[in-house]
This record gives sequence, C-alpha cells and structure tokens, in this order.
Amino acid sequence: MPNTFSYRPTQRASRSYQQIGLETEVLGASPQRLVSLLLRAALSAIRRARHHMHRSETQARGMAISRAIDILESGLKASVDTDRGGELALSLRASYDLIIRHLMLANLHGSVEHLETAENALSPIAQAWQSAIDPEYQGLTPLLNSQQVT
Repeated sequence: MPNTFSYRPTQRASRSYQQIGLETEVLGASPQRLVSLLLRAALSAIRRARHHMHRSETQARGMAISRAIDILESGLKASVDTDRGGELALSLRASYDLIIRHLMLANLHGSVEHLETAENALSPIAQAWQSAIDPEYQGLTPLLNSQQVT
C-alpha cells in the first residue's frame, strides 16, 4: 500500500518552535519589549503582504494586511498614552492612523506603493523606539534591515 500521508516535519517543527519562542518572549517581556515585538510583527506582516501581492495571492495579501492593521490599531496605537505623552503621543497616533490608511488603500487597490509607504513610515518609528527605549533588543535590527519575507 503506498504511503499517501504527506508530512513536513521540518516546517511544522520550525513553526512550533517559533511560536513557543515568541510566547516565552512575550510572557517575560517588559512593556517596552512588547512594543518592540509589535513593531517587528507589524513590519513582518507588511513584508508578507508585499510578497503575496507580487505573487497575486489576494487572500493571503488581505490576511497579512489585516494582521498589520490589527497590530497597529489594537496593539501599538492603543498603547500610546496621550495623557502623559502630550503632543508627541498625539503625533504618534496620527502616524499610526496614516500608516493604517495606506495599508487599507494598498489592499483596496492592490498597490505596492501604498505598502511601501506604510513600511517606510513605520520603519523609522521602529528604529527610533529600538534606539531610544529598547536598545538591548537586537531581534528587531535584522528585520528592519532585511528585505526577506518570513
């Protein structure tokens, strides 16, 4: 009887290992580190969306863009303390709103330009955060400088 069971142990094991590593990192993370993780995840989702856009994978593109929007809206934007942060915090929230708008337009029109604009707006925020608030977190640097899709 032929073996019809298809198993990709390396891919599954790798995903499981990454998930466990991320969960462990999140559980032990400071609020500052959590923002770094969110920034990294949002940039990664935008890069995945661009990858799917180039491959004309509309559903996967939409899912990646939705993930980036959710991270920006529910994670990053929601964590900005406008009471304590004043005008700077309001500007940061406005920047997140603009990035979200470009992501929506990218999905609506299948626009690589809008994705690049969103990424180009978010990357300096992530780099500034890492430099000023979370400099010991080196997990963000390769992602910010990388053009690879995960």
